Amino acid sequence: MIDGPPVAVLDYGIGNLRSAQKALQRMGADAALTADRDRIDEAAGIVLPGVGAFGRCLAALDASGLTDTAREAALDAAAGGRPFLGICVGMQMLFDGSDESSDSQGLGVIEGWVRRITGGVKCPQMQWNRLDITDGEALFAGLPEGAWMYFVHGYAAEIGPATVATCEYGTPLCAAVRRGNLWGVQFHPEKSGRTGLKVLGNFVKSLPGGS
Repeated sequence: MIDGPPVAVLDYGIGNLRSAQKALQRMGADAALTADRDRIDEAAGIVLPGVGAFGRCLAALDASGLTDTAREAALDAAAGGRPFLGICVGMQMLFDGSDESSDSQGLGVIEGWVRRITGGVKCPQMQWNRLDITDGEALFAGLPEGAWMYFVHGYAAEIGPATVATCEYGTPLCAAVRRGNLWGVQFHPEKSGRTGLKVLGNFVKSLPGGS
């Protein structure tokens, strides 16, 4: 067992959730892939990964019985409570909805919509891209200027007040958001080498017992 802060990686049966769990463990978290409410309640932090289609992820979250749990945890984090991190579609689900699945209602924790990538570029974006980061963001502490991260997505959240990092792909795209202790990243930190692991390590440091 890893002697680090407990992190609940929400297990709703979609995609390769274990890769995020393993990366968090590598950065010192006692990360567990779980749908157990008691374990989620006891965790120092919550992580919601997501891959694939927006509507399919929301349907799977609902089928697992974790929709209300995820929404409540995200709202608590946004109000300054227990830290929460959404990854890729896990970030998109924090918004009101998406062009990809317009009939599917997002968690509605961050106002705004997820739009299809435009600008005359290949869609989806499947590549490494550089971040333009807002100064002073703890999640990105210690990263070099223009840090490279790996993206796989055809849709991106609208840039708004919660946006703390962008990337350039035909037009500026929202790459990360923050509200209180709620973070979301469009890129895959678990697939982004040492710089991505640094982001996860910063998240672990934000938790009680993190170092």
